[in-house]
Amino acid sequence: MAIHAIDPLIQSDDLVAAVDLGSNSFRMLVAQAVHTPSGTQLRPIDTLRESVRLAAGLTEHKLLGNDAYQRGLTAIRRFGERIRGFDTSNVRAVATNTLRVAKNSQQFIEDAQVALGFPIEVIAGVEEARLIYIGAAHEVPAVQGNRLVVDIGGGSTEFIIGKGYEPKLMESLYIGCVSHSMQFFPKGNVDAHAFKEAELAARREIQVISGAYLRSGWKQAIGSSGTARALAELIAANNLNGHADGLTMGRVNASGLITRDGLRAMKKHLLKYEHVGQVELLGLKDDRRAVWPGGLAIMLAVFDELGIEEMEVTDAALRSGVLYDLLGRSQHHDMRYVTVEQFMQRYSSDREQASRVGKLAAEFLQQLPKSETESRVDNVALLQWAANLHEIGLSISHNGYHKHSAYIVGNADMPGFSKNDQARLAALLIGHTGKLGKLANNASFYDWRMLFCLRLAQVLCRGRSDEDLPRVRVSEREGVYQVCISKEWAVTHPLTEFSLLKEAAEWVRIGRPYELSLK
Repeated sequence: MAIHAIDPLIQSDDLVAAVDLGSNSFRMLVAQAVHTPSGTQLRPIDTLRESVRLAAGLTEHKLLGNDAYQRGLTAIRRFGERIRGFDTSNVRAVATNTLRVAKNSQQFIEDAQVALGFPIEVIAGVEEARLIYIGAAHEVPAVQGNRLVVDIGGGSTEFIIGKGYEPKLMESLYIGCVSHSMQFFPKGNVDAHAFKEAELAARREIQVISGAYLRSGWKQAIGSSGTARALAELIAANNLNGHADGLTMGRVNASGLITRDGLRAMKKHLLKYEHVGQVELLGLKDDRRAVWPGGLAIMLAVFDELGIEEMEVTDAALRSGVLYDLLGRSQHHDMRYVTVEQFMQRYSSDREQASRVGKLAAEFLQQLPKSETESRVDNVALLQWAANLHEIGLSISHNGYHKHSAYIVGNADMPGFSKNDQARLAALLIGHTGKLGKLANNASFYDWRMLFCLRLAQVLCRGRSDEDLPRVRVSEREGVYQVCISKEWAVTHPLTEFSLLKEAAEWVRIGRPYELSLK
């Protein structure tokens, strides 16, 4: 585990922390947000890294084996000690590819959240790519025009083209240094045929996206995080200048640059050996040795398919991006609002109706009791996003539109949203109208109060008008939802009264008491 000492003069209240549960390593960055007239910068205070090799612990049935499971939890407990006492709003923890694909990832996440003491988000590949680009863009020198960022992780590789701080093209491919090494170099055995197969397999994956990326073009190529940094350091430490006669050991050049010649020289040197354990290279760390051949093969494929001659390297990657995104949320530059806005535009949502339903649903939620663990601000935001998106399925079909809305939100790439965010939104959308039985048997669904508010608002706003909406009081006592509306108003709105009675009956049907009071 790598540890950088902290500054004792800096108080924990001033700090933010990002936790990255990667497929090869678990990492944590603690930083101080420094606000300047030109913008906010992060001053790193403390970093922790543990080589967990989670991807190597996946069984053939896509389950995390017990050894990897326990290695992960042990590392997370140590991380949890470091950030104990931090405010929840100052910490963001994300999990990547292996925890996207492992069938028992939900159980691991639940155990890991207890060990860490903070929520953990499993993020989609494209969201990972977005955050990687944000982190790299804030740390590397500015460039006129497009920038390409490539991040080879343990289980996936992200490719991003952006301009300034904004990503434009984002892809995540299922090739990573751990998974590739396990597939092509089992037990550390190396030969020319296996290496060629590893390169070709990576090239086939990259060919799917290379056309669009080459058409877009870039002025600067950046390799971010672990694999890229390790390759650059090995090239520099061993003076891999591309000469065919091998290595000149012991001379150290400036690190931070990967060249095509350097990669080829490294490959030639590797193939002198039959096993990675035999390889002699200055700076080749033991915890990187087993996954280095797979990372090298992928990087060579990247260079060949995208026509790259040299690539700059930065330590900034997912963790930095997570923190800049976290700061953006606190400063009202939340990418999730942008994403919802884009979806509303793409699917031609009725903005007035979405606003009407969202405003009323939020008013109802604010009337209900708040538990000690609830983040009311976050739930109000989620509820309003659900209202904004509840009718996007109408662009497909009016019949069962809520199912289409839920499917889109549950399966689309939604920058800024975690997998859990999307799952919660999709559940609210599938449940905002119609039968409740589809959610009653879902043990993982817990947003019943929010669903109550959304469904009630949707019923009352059926007329799609701000005029003549009733004054409504809602409450919840001992598990019973109570809705109070003027009897006089109900008499003049028989359709709404009938709909409210049906709504109450639907909740009672699933064992959740619901009282409609007309006074």
